[in-house]
Amino acid sequence: MSQPLASMTGYARAAGSAQDTGFVCEIRSVNGRGLDLRLRLAPGLDGLEGPLRQMIGKALSRGSVSFSLTLERQGTDGDLLLNRQALETVLTALEELKGRVADAAPASLEGILALPGVLEPRQRALAPEAEDELFAVILATAGAAVADLVAARRQEGAQLSAILLERLDEIEALVARAEHHPARGREVILARLSQQIEALKQDSAIPEERLAQEALLLAAKADIREELDRLAAHIASARQLIRGGGAVGRRLDFLAQEFNREANTLCSKANAVELTAIGLDLKAAIDQLREQVQNIE
Repeated sequence: MSQPLASMTGYARAAGSAQDTGFVCEIRSVNGRGLDLRLRLAPGLDGLEGPLRQMIGKALSRGSVSFSLTLERQGTDGDLLLNRQALETVLTALEELKGRVADAAPASLEGILALPGVLEPRQRALAPEAEDELFAVILATAGAAVADLVAARRQEGAQLSAILLERLDEIEALVARAEHHPARGREVILARLSQQIEALKQDSAIPEERLAQEALLLAAKADIREELDRLAAHIASARQLIRGGGAVGRRLDFLAQEFNREANTLCSKANAVELTAIGLDLKAAIDQLREQVQNIE
């Protein structure tokens, strides 16, 4: 069963609590060449990095992904530690300011200890069983956030699918215009070829054999049949990839490059201003297609 098309951008958040500890999982992703995963975990949760990477790696194949996990202890048990370096910094600052601030009341011990960073809380370590329970709940909550991110990316992917199919319809219409343009008619091509050959004959030094070779080259240059056939094949392939879904962003990007190559060749071979204009419109539509493809997983 095929998967829906997904974009590479999205955001999700999930919160939970266990063992008197509240936590928040946040995950966001933007476009990326491959899967670039960056984790920022609260202190003491390093043991979760491996499982989290494995979980996210199974759910996503492309994107620059950032995952953060923050904790908030809800209990009051624990110790207060004196940060001696922070205390020394505060005392040094007070000594430097002494006498420079008029009518300043002397600092109290309670006021100094209340300054941020002077006293730091230290939570008591959890028992192994309690830590296992906390980790299990965190992983379950992180899994919910990852699932929400996948859903958000697929929702945007559905919108992108519609846009891509519209661009392909536009490209197909332009290819049809080029296909049926009067300048591609046999009589028009032969007339233009005759004019070019007559121009070559003005140079009497060119032998007949050389003229025949030049005629073949001119005829080949005026024929855009091959480019039109390839564009039609690329359109069919792109539609198949979009409707099949899954991680097809790289393949669609390759097709977009091939689209552009054929459009460039069509412009260079065009034997009429109108055909050149169609080729330029093709290039514009293909550029719009490729811009959207860059967002696909």
